[in-house]
Amino acid sequence: MPEHVSFFDAAEANKRNTFIFIAIMFALFIGMMAALSYVFDLGVCGPALGFGFLLFYTLVVYYQGDRVILALSGAKEVTAKEQPFLYNIVEGMAIASSIPTPKVYIVEDPSPNAFATGRDPQHASVAVTTGLLSMMKREELEGVVAHEMSHVANFDIRFSMMAVVFAGAIALLGEFAWRSMFFGGGRSDRKGGGALILVALVFMILAPIFAELVRFAISREREYLADASGAKLTRYPPGLASALEKIRAANIPTKGATDTTASLYFANPFPGKMSLLLATHPPIDDRIKRLKAM
Repeated sequence: MPEHVSFFDAAEANKRNTFIFIAIMFALFIGMMAALSYVFDLGVCGPALGFGFLLFYTLVVYYQGDRVILALSGAKEVTAKEQPFLYNIVEGMAIASSIPTPKVYIVEDPSPNAFATGRDPQHASVAVTTGLLSMMKREELEGVVAHEMSHVANFDIRFSMMAVVFAGAIALLGEFAWRSMFFGGGRSDRKGGGALILVALVFMILAPIFAELVRFAISREREYLADASGAKLTRYPPGLASALEKIRAANIPTKGATDTTASLYFANPFPGKMSLLLATHPPIDDRIKRLKAM
């Protein structure tokens, strides 16, 4: 982002970019279905089956995805009596955000990290690791929670769900196409069919890869926006910047994270593992720099 563009001025641009990214993902899915329909001579049945599959997959992820994510992460729900300090911070940030207080979860993990999940502010959950609780001062923990609360209030959790849906659907279609071609599927009976099939195959190979890159780009854009919103919520950007500095210094991988859930976390759960193009989060130094510039 150019120096003359303020941190908050980027927020609206990030929102517009997210809609563009989702549109690209949808176009990729349509393209995949068109390629599959041609290669396997499915006719109009191909798109119909594809949309049926996407609808079913979307409903499952939309209504049950958060439970799966929490279970995979080993998160345990806690009450105000069990974790009064954490619950007080979550409740305070929820009130400041004008949203219902999310369910609060703890993950037994020495890595300092956190994530939010759910389909909307009325069905949201915030989870933090034991490493984060033990390492952060109050103003730092407030910064992290405010960041996650911004994901909830800005409906980033829904965007993340949809990004996972489309990327996963395109990847599954690509896997199906690859296995079918390996076992002798496909067509080459019409004139010029061989060349068209080759084009379709190249698209089916590249589309899942591009879909993942788009999903990573969505995640990075939303992290910048959540940093801005979180800092505005607490009115103390140094708290969030200090939390990021401690996480950078700790450099501990998050055990409960997977490649699928990595984009949901506050900080990259696999520090130093991925290149910038394949990273689910912006460089932590860049996030700190922008916060300090506020």
